[in-house]
Amino acid sequence: MSLRAVLPAAPARRTPRIRRPGAGPLSGAVALVALAVLFLVPVYVMVTAGMKPPVQADAAHMWELPRGIDFSGLQDAWAKLGPNLRNSFQVVVPATVVSSVMGALNGFILAKFPFRGSNVLFVAILLGMFIPYQVILVPLVRFLQSADLYGTLTGLTLVHIIYGIPITTLIFRNYYRGIPDEIIEAAQVDGASKVSIFGRLILPLSLPGFVVCGIFQFTNVWNDFLFGITVVPDPTQQPVTVALNNLAGNFSVQWNTVMAGALLAAVPTALVYILLGRFFVRGLTAGSVK
Repeated sequence: MSLRAVLPAAPARRTPRIRRPGAGPLSGAVALVALAVLFLVPVYVMVTAGMKPPVQADAAHMWELPRGIDFSGLQDAWAKLGPNLRNSFQVVVPATVVSSVMGALNGFILAKFPFRGSNVLFVAILLGMFIPYQVILVPLVRFLQSADLYGTLTGLTLVHIIYGIPITTLIFRNYYRGIPDEIIEAAQVDGASKVSIFGRLILPLSLPGFVVCGIFQFTNVWNDFLFGITVVPDPTQQPVTVALNNLAGNFSVQWNTVMAGALLAAVPTALVYILLGRFFVRGLTAGSVK
């Protein structure tokens, strides 16, 4: 018997395939460009219409490029929305800061010092995220009236603080779970209290979490319309989103003023994302993998 009959046949060599650049990356780039154009069309209309005189900013000529820069719409929008912009800042800054700090305290206790029933309490806090605003409007107004807070910016700030606690607690709980427990145990061995651990050890590590909560809360509070018009009926005390809706008249609309007002109302949130966006993804995914 020959040796070739005993030995198994050698596997046939396959010619390596040369991968050619396919249409996948190209189609993805085309799709991204199309989505970017679709997203930027409203921004183009808002910016160009806000820089036109009233005659060129009507519905028939809104898509055309401005023949000349006209700041009358911006000046009119600033004169009408300036006090309301100040009202929005008076609400959004304390609401964002206080709800973020309270969420950090809740998340720290729930993540590092769990107690009996802490998971049930955490679920109960999260349920506040799923309660529709419209459901609680009547009892909310009655409570604020009984507390002499109805029609005030303080009452509106309190509402946003309470509604912001569930999301900030969720973010900080997930973030703090990514911090090793050995650090907390070492601090306890040295005799540090919970308050000292949180203030001296945890807070310096919490910048990404505060950035994420700040972006979430700032955007939600700034863009709110329902609570603003319900809790504060006085037009001089309402936030900018409600005042922007009131720029349109009953019989005629000055589109250059309306678009310029929308541009003014959009600038603060855009600046927040531009300045703090590099921390956003890192803080959002922190704690997802332990």
